[in-house]
Amino acid sequence: MKKIKKLTTITLSLTLAAASLAGCSTSKSVENSQGEREDTYNYTGEGPITDQENASISILATNSWYSTVDLTSDDALIVKEVEKRAGVDVDWTMIDPTTYTDAVSPMLASGTDLQDIVSLPDLDLNSSYIKSALFEPLDTHFDLMPNYEAYLEANPEVKASLTAEDGHIYYVPTIGLADNYLPCIMYNQKWLDQLNMEQPKTLDDFVTMLRAFRDNDMNGNGDTTDEIPMSVKADFLPSMFGPAFGLDLDNGFYVDENSIVHYAYYESENYKKYLSFLNELYTEGLLEMEYTSLTRDQITERFAQNMTGVTFDYSWQMSQLYSKQFQEYDQETGIVVGGEPLSGEYEGAYVAINPVKWIYGVTTDSKNQNLAIKFLDFAMSEECQKLYAWGIENETYTVTSKGDKEFTEKALSDNLWLQTLGINPACLPYHNSIEATNVLLPQWHVDIDEKLATKTRKPWPQIYATQEETSVLSQYLVDIETYVEQMSVAFITGNTNMNEFDNYISSLKSMHVEDIIKIKQDQYNRYLAALE
Repeated sequence: MKKIKKLTTITLSLTLAAASLAGCSTSKSVENSQGEREDTYNYTGEGPITDQENASISILATNSWYSTVDLTSDDALIVKEVEKRAGVDVDWTMIDPTTYTDAVSPMLASGTDLQDIVSLPDLDLNSSYIKSALFEPLDTHFDLMPNYEAYLEANPEVKASLTAEDGHIYYVPTIGLADNYLPCIMYNQKWLDQLNMEQPKTLDDFVTMLRAFRDNDMNGNGDTTDEIPMSVKADFLPSMFGPAFGLDLDNGFYVDENSIVHYAYYESENYKKYLSFLNELYTEGLLEMEYTSLTRDQITERFAQNMTGVTFDYSWQMSQLYSKQFQEYDQETGIVVGGEPLSGEYEGAYVAINPVKWIYGVTTDSKNQNLAIKFLDFAMSEECQKLYAWGIENETYTVTSKGDKEFTEKALSDNLWLQTLGINPACLPYHNSIEATNVLLPQWHVDIDEKLATKTRKPWPQIYATQEETSVLSQYLVDIETYVEQMSVAFITGNTNMNEFDNYISSLKSMHVEDIIKIKQDQYNRYLAALE
């Protein structure tokens, strides 16, 4: 067991009794051609995964994002329970997530002495580790992965995203929420009620509302000049307004109804309209002059002083941060509440998030490869997913007479304790649970999320690049994105006149943006083929 940085790592030895194992055994381990012991236990997707005594594997992964939580400690009961049910000892090497990439990248670059299972520091979209043959193609071992194979068949888009150029699947993912609890527009409902206004549905209605917020004494302090109609961080503006212009500015690339790839920032008509709209807001004072430096802390303080009417942020903040700034908030009725996406010439939508958050691979040089593959599959099982989402029954959650799960009072009131136990552990491939998220939030927030989750559009999918594609992308794309960001601010603030937009398009063309679009089209075609 290793210790890296400040996090203490210990081996958790939890071996099932021999008598218990004997009752499940159907075969014994045998020696392979290299004289190594190979596990031949008939694993069916449930624990235990082996009948070997003292079976062990090693895993390199991230520790908790909470600096005071160590997922290798005896307190991490959820992680320990997974090991216990699997019937293996796990030799964990845990690294602080803030330093994980810097620490693990050199290990992968050397390609030697790696653990049996590795949580990658990135999604390997350039196929760097695949090309280096560091990880085993898992689809060639699906006879040992019934849970994972079933998951992929039930989720073809995730399967297509994880299919490499050579047709193999190398990684097991951690899955996040795609359509639920996305960033969304949030309104100061007190201000809307004062003006007897409904939440706007269109860009025109939205602008009318902003003007009303600006021109009236919304906070009732007698000063009609201290109201800030809209407080939105610069990096959220594309999400907030882009879809109303038919653009996916979050991902940059998107496909039309004919599966033709576009680069949103290279759209000569719609992107120009988007920039012109924001420039008009800026010129009229509805988008503040300092929008590029605005922080969440500043926005929070504005709500605390009832000085602003609109923001755009992750849905979680709706009830857990912004509404709580008002003394009269009673948990029953929202004060800063989410609204539907705005429509313009195009129907409004929120862009969903790719569900693949992190990935795990089994190293090709693993001395315990079959055991590692089976453990990773067991970690994907419904049995383990329930552990990750809810924890230990009667300890962190209970089941009602109707069969619904509810967190215990201690779990709801002491989040640090819940994290200490290993809820949604960063070291294992967990799936975010909508149900387990819903019970943490007030009902008004859950109701809004259920409605907004129906107003999403698919994002640009995760697709692995070929070596040739990676070479071109690395040569041009960073410069293109830097130029796009600089010019976006220049056009919105008026420092560059919109009459220069054609020159902007010409500059992008000279920067080989069309070569990039062609690569993305080739990638999307491969993705479609993987879906079939």
